[in-house]
Amino acid sequence: MEWMGIVVAVGAVILDSDDRVLLGRHKPERKGFWAGKWICPGGKLKEGERIEEGIHREVFEETHLKIELMRALPPFERIVMDETGEGVVLHVIYIDYTAMLVGGELRADSDLGEVIWVSCDELKGIWAELHEDTRILLTNARLCDWMEGA
Repeated sequence: MEWMGIVVAVGAVILDSDDRVLLGRHKPERKGFWAGKWICPGGKLKEGERIEEGIHREVFEETHLKIELMRALPPFERIVMDETGEGVVLHVIYIDYTAMLVGGELRADSDLGEVIWVSCDELKGIWAELHEDTRILLTNARLCDWMEGA
């Protein structure tokens, strides 16, 4: 993986009116850190773009949905080292919000190969299939009672 500098990633933990959360499977052919894993919609913030604008843009590009941002989640970062442990290959700072679905027609696009709505019970059943950073994000969002010890 080629070093891209520090990446500011923006996204959303999106809920629908049934309190289900939206997950997307990152396209495996895109390769890289998220390839083939379940993630929450989001992506790289563009230069000069406000955080909230970036979240709306990324969510729409990946899902064709419109959302209302609710609350900011604690930011966190991921640093991935190369095989030697001496060089950085990826440094991502995640800035995410919880959000409510307000419109659009769900369709996987951009970096996502498929999208699904999952309840708390269903989420518990696929927890191990989620990208590690997605598990951190969802735990920070505290959507489900059982997440306290996840």
